[in-house]
Amino acid sequence: MLIDLTNIANSEEKIIHAEVPYKPEVFSSALGEFPIMGKTPVSLEIRNKGNRKLQIAGKMSFEAVIPCSRCLEDVSVRIDMDFEKSVDMKLSASEKIEELDEQNFIDGYNLDVDKLVYGEILINWPTKVLCKADCKGICSTCGVNLNLQTCDCDITDLDPRMAQIRDIFSKFKEV
Repeated sequence: MLIDLTNIANSEEKIIHAEVPYKPEVFSSALGEFPIMGKTPVSLEIRNKGNRKLQIAGKMSFEAVIPCSRCLEDVSVRIDMDFEKSVDMKLSASEKIEELDEQNFIDGYNLDVDKLVYGEILINWPTKVLCKADCKGICSTCGVNLNLQTCDCDITDLDPRMAQIRDIFSKFKEV
């Protein structure tokens, strides 16, 4: 969804409030695709701070289905976002590059709300999601979910650098 910023960029101290629906049903990134279950509209306040500088503040929350980091079971995670961005509308494209300004959500005098929200979701995405605090994960040998059942696999995890020493001890046991 695009919001035209022409009127506010030319009127100092002007404020615009907008409720914009966030339409994507799936969040896609390098990590994969995650269904978005519930979501609130993006609540925006765009304020002209003078000298063609804009302050964009927004709020949104949504619920995404993310696999548990240990057992890979689906977990419903609520993500609340509050963000604030400053935009200098008088900078040219070359000046933005020089200042390393990576605001890809502004194109000319249009604010792309979907790109703005996508960037904020990436920033607020949880690094680790657990289905429960004491999640046992999956067996590294047979792949069974250890929260649901046990397996008969040998779970001694030895450092591969210690393999030589283990071999020496196993020879002594045979004698």
